[in-house]
Amino acid sequence: MPHGIDPDQLDKLAEITVRTGLNLQSGQELVVFAPAEALPLIRRVAVHAYKAGANAVVPFFTDDEMTLARFLHAPSESFDHASEWYYEGIAKALENGAARLSILGNDPMLLAHQDPDCAARLSKAVSRAAKPATKPIANFDVNWCVTAFPGAAWASQVFPSEAPEKAQKMLMDMIFNASRLEGPDPVANWDAHSRNLKTRIDWLNTCRFSELRYRGPGTDLTIGLPDGHVWKGGRSLAGNGVAFQPNIPTEEVFTCPHADRVSGLVSGTKPLSYQGQLIDGIKVRFEAGKAVSAHAAKGQDALRELLETDEGACRIGEVALVPDSSPISRSGVLFYNTLFDENASCHLAFGQSYSSTIEAGSGLPLSTLRERGCNQSMIHVDWMIGSAQLDIDGVSKTGEIVHVMRKGEWAVSLD
Repeated sequence: MPHGIDPDQLDKLAEITVRTGLNLQSGQELVVFAPAEALPLIRRVAVHAYKAGANAVVPFFTDDEMTLARFLHAPSESFDHASEWYYEGIAKALENGAARLSILGNDPMLLAHQDPDCAARLSKAVSRAAKPATKPIANFDVNWCVTAFPGAAWASQVFPSEAPEKAQKMLMDMIFNASRLEGPDPVANWDAHSRNLKTRIDWLNTCRFSELRYRGPGTDLTIGLPDGHVWKGGRSLAGNGVAFQPNIPTEEVFTCPHADRVSGLVSGTKPLSYQGQLIDGIKVRFEAGKAVSAHAAKGQDALRELLETDEGACRIGEVALVPDSSPISRSGVLFYNTLFDENASCHLAFGQSYSSTIEAGSGLPLSTLRERGCNQSMIHVDWMIGSAQLDIDGVSKTGEIVHVMRKGEWAVSLD
């Protein structure tokens, strides 16, 4: 156990991940994907998973040094290769009813000095090969969860002026608090949080907006919403009948934008850590749903490669609302990790839509989903556009305007 990490905090995180995040069922297998450094958390996850009746806990590990070795020493053709057999095996496990847990914690700047073209080629190869394994997750066919472990390199990036051990402790504290683990009953914390999110979701689904209009510094954007869009967030119901929390932590409510009805200018408000590289100062102009120009003050090549991944990468697949007063935003910490930073800010996602954000969408063929406005892509990359200066209006089909957010906060009280 790293000296900077409280074992009691780690155990609570593992327990809430299994009980509330995954809601792991007796007899389920659990497939875990994590950095090797996160082994202390994985061991506690295994304990709680077996207590919940898991048939097996099967971990798969990544390692920053091995990832970097590929970029430093592999032949060029390596970056166009991904092991299809690996993803086919994962897809088979999910098809047979396994739950999936992803633990984040790698160095967010690992590839900052590597060739962005190689990173983009590898990302494309992995995305193509991984389709069978990512489809059940995007369709919410099974219960899955994403959480985080405070990796040493990540902690030093977040708290660069602190000694490594102290930085790791500070990041563990931030993860603990953001994950609503304080107090004697974290499960009750999450039940209350889920009820609050559901109240907001129910209101948005009642509104049936035709579009959302964003106004703020460097942003004048209109996002059309497809007929039958569904707002979601917090606790979700998987196709296997299990209610689960996909992200720990989470503060967002989200839905499907219409892939062809996004227009105007939008400016990013936080850096995006993508494929081990930092993209900051993002400004994108959309016409008829497509990003027709995109600039970044830092990481321009990485942004370009991202948007050229495939035909759908330059369109929007998710629109998410988060109040500026969310606990993660109030912390004032930039995490360089989308799981956390997206929950401090309203955000959009380049790429793939979730089929579950369209009525009866999980059972529809891809061609029908696209006709209804759901974007299709190999990627799904969230980037942050919210701030305390952002206003959002919802517009009904009849032209009625409803204030949704003012100065980054919900404009309608539902207490």
